[in-house]
Parts: sequence; C-alpha cells; structure tokens
Amino acid sequence: AIIKSFMEDFLQSIKLDVAIAGAGPAGLIAGYCLAKKGKKVAIFERKLSVGGGMWGGGMMFNKIVIQEESKRILNELGVRTKEYKKGYYLADSIEAVTGLAFQAVKKGVKIFNLISVEDVMIRGEKITGLVLNWSSVEMAKLHVDPLSIGCRVAVDATGHNSELARIVEKKIGPRLKTESGGIMGEKPMWAEVGEKTIVDNTKEVYPGLYVAGMAANA
Repeated sequence: AIIKSFMEDFLQSIKLDVAIAGAGPAGLIAGYCLAKKGKKVAIFERKLSVGGGMWGGGMMFNKIVIQEESKRILNELGVRTKEYKKGYYLADSIEAVTGLAFQAVKKGVKIFNLISVEDVMIRGEKITGLVLNWSSVEMAKLHVDPLSIGCRVAVDATGHNSELARIVEKKIGPRLKTESGGIMGEKPMWAEVGEKTIVDNTKEVYPGLYVAGMAANA
C-alpha cells in the first residue's frame, strides 16, 4: 500500500505546472496560492520536516510577529492571531507551520520530503524541470544517478542559500536578472527594509525560474 500509493503520487508529479524547491513558509504559501488557482504543484523538501526555520520562531521562542498584510493570509488559513499592539500581531509558530502545510495539501499540493534538488533542466533559454535525488544519497555522497521531472515554472524557495539560482549561475554564468547577473548576497539585518525588498524581489530571475522567501533576498 505504501509503495503503490507513493509511486502513484510521484508518477502524477513528473509533469507539473509548478515545481517548488523548499517547503518552508514561502514554498508552502506559494504552493497553496498556485493550487488554489488550479495549477498542478509539487514541493520537494530535502529535510524530513516541512516548515523551514519557522518552527523556532525568534531564537527558539516559538512565536512569530506579523503585520496586517500577513494577518489576512493567516486568517484565511485558519491560523489564530492575537494583537500585540497597533499594527502588530502574534501567532504561534507551530500552529502557523502546521496550518500552512495542512491547507496546502488540502488544496492539492503534493509535498515530497527527503528529496533534494541537485540540478535544473534547461532547454534553450528556459528552465524546464528539476533534477532530483534522495537526500540520504546526497548526505552519504553516494554516486547514484538522479531522476528528473518536468515543469513549466520552477520556484526557488530554498531560503538563504537560494540553491536553484546558484545552480543556474554556476552552470550558465551570470545570466540572472540582477544588477550583476549573479547572486547579489544578503545584506546586514534591517527588518523594515528586508521585508519590503523581499516583496520587490519575489519575481522571475531567469526564464522559468522564480525566487520566493529568503531566496529572493539573497
């Protein structure tokens, strides 16, 4: 039952509208919103658990602070929020992660954990798929050939490492839609500016490749 049902899910995900690398908050909400619009979406997460670093809140105090715009999204997902002071709200980080994951799956997003994205497929001048392998193979540094899946669009939601964008830069040179053509790198912490630029930088950085979440600010 386990093998058959897993393989059915995987076979249904070898041709996708959107393939997302990383099941942190950005990847989960991207998957949720895309699936809500009828897109065929799968998320590939190298770790055992989804949620990225959101579980730990701030410095392992498992609370998160959000503003009005984010409150609307969490309310839609059924995640409870509590006003801290005008314009700022608190949420439980555990509830936020589990709520995001639950609602994404309910909308039809397939989440494959313990699978790493080790390369991208490029045809002509466009990303056309992702190259996958088991995370355990990557960790053990075994020489095992990967498998590939096709997608119309890929989303790099891998967090601070912006792994898909780095792969593209490494493989084809500085061709990203940035000032330098490559990864710009993170700047010192300035939350107010960072929150604005993460919205501005959530966009297509190479034909068929979008960045979201912390990957957008790297």
